[in-house]
Amino acid sequence: MADLRVGTSGYNYPHWRGTFYPKEIPGRRWLSFYAAHFNTVELNVTFYRLPLAKTFSSWYDSTPPDFRFAVKGSRMITHIKRLRDVAEPLAAFFGRAEKLQEKLAVVLWQLPPGLRGDPGLLAEFCRLIQGNETARAARHAFEFRHNSWFSPEVYEILHQNNFGLCIADSPRWPQTLEVTADFVYLRFHGSEKVYTSCYTKEELERWAERIRKWLEGGRDVYAYFNNDAGGWAVANARDLISLTRARQEA
Repeated sequence: MADLRVGTSGYNYPHWRGTFYPKEIPGRRWLSFYAAHFNTVELNVTFYRLPLAKTFSSWYDSTPPDFRFAVKGSRMITHIKRLRDVAEPLAAFFGRAEKLQEKLAVVLWQLPPGLRGDPGLLAEFCRLIQGNETARAARHAFEFRHNSWFSPEVYEILHQNNFGLCIADSPRWPQTLEVTADFVYLRFHGSEKVYTSCYTKEELERWAERIRKWLEGGRDVYAYFNNDAGGWAVANARDLISLTRARQEA
C-alpha cells in the first residue's frame, strides 16, 4: 500500500508557541511534540548550514520509529556552487545526514531561480548522487524555479534515476503536475501570498483528490506546507490529511 506523509517545512518556529506548541513546553521538546501529531517533517535548516552529526542523531532519537525526514540539500551545493564541482560538499552533507539512518526518506534539491535548465549538468549531478551510498539509499526530489527546466529531456533524466520533480504550489514559481518517480513530492508555499496565505478548504479538496489518485496508483506521497505564518502550515497539513483519508475511505 502506498504511503502518505504530510507535515510542515520546518518545525522550530517561535511564533507557533501558543498556537501549536503549548507555552509550557521548552523548545528542545518541540520536535517530540511535533512527531506526536505528524509522521514527517521537512528540515529547512540543512539548506542554510550543515548541522553537526550529533544534531542529526538527536533528531533521530527525538522521533518515533515510523517517523520520516525530508532534508533540504545544502545551498553550498545548489546555490553557491550551482551543482558544479560538488563532490566534496555532497560527501560532507551525507556524512552528517547518514545519522538519520532509515528515517532519511527524501532529499530536496531546490535550485535557484537564476539557474537555467541544463540537462547535462543535471545528469552529472544525478550520477554523483548515485555514487554516494547514503544518498543512493534515499529518494531525491528537485524543485526547479526557472521555466527552462520543465522539459521532456529533464523529465527523462529524473525518470531514469527514479528522482522526483517537486510540485511546488505558489504564485511566484512555475509548477507542473508531471510525475517522474514512484513517489510524489509536494510543497505548499501559499497559493496567494508566498509563505503567508492559508489554503481554503476548496483548494485542499482539489489536492486531496489528486493525492488519492496518486496513492491508488501505487505512488507514495510526501507533502509539506511552507506557509508557516500564523501557524497556517499546521492547520492546512491537518486538514489535508483528513480530507485525503475521507476520500480513501469513501
